[in-house]
Amino acid sequence: MPTPSTPPPADVHAAPAGTVRPGGRTARVREAVLKAAGDTLAAEGFAALDLAEIARRADVGKTTVYRRWGTPGALAADLLTDMAETSLPRADTGTLDGDLLANARLVVRTLADARQGPLFVSLIAASLCDEQAARALHRFYEVRVAEWAGCVSDAVDRGEIPAGTDPHAVIAAVSAPLYYALLNFGRTPGDRDAVAAARSAAEAARAGVWRAESA
Repeated sequence: MPTPSTPPPADVHAAPAGTVRPGGRTARVREAVLKAAGDTLAAEGFAALDLAEIARRADVGKTTVYRRWGTPGALAADLLTDMAETSLPRADTGTLDGDLLANARLVVRTLADARQGPLFVSLIAASLCDEQAARALHRFYEVRVAEWAGCVSDAVDRGEIPAGTDPHAVIAAVSAPLYYALLNFGRTPGDRDAVAAARSAAEAARAGVWRAESA
């Protein structure tokens, strides 16, 4: 997949504050706080992510929110962790073209959604000014690209594309122009963009663009 600083290597896979998945009342508190944080990010941006205000909107004690998350960056990071854990699994249509088109359409649906689109823009903006948010965003895309990379590996096994093709590069190539349209031009991508992005990535893969030199 939707892949927007380079963090220290040792921290890339570290779980940020607030990311251990709890149960019971703690889970309900986390759910309410993350929903309030997501709503705030989507409507008002990262600058509005004030922990005291989030606690009020979530009807949770301020002390709980400050103790568990501590900073707006940690809260944004936990939201990204939750989004990665609950994202839809990859498609398995039986063809590279079908799988990449499904991926592209999922990205477009997300970016075109009235809540998810602005939420992603705010999280990307947050990653530019907050190290915790940046690490979490990078991890989010690592998880999502890895999930969909199997589509490319399967295509290699079927003989659709050359052996040695980098699965992660192909998947990133699908979503890159869709994010570019939104972030650089302020234009929400549509289905025509999804079709073009998927087709371009598939044709480039067949041409060996992302095939390792030693393969």
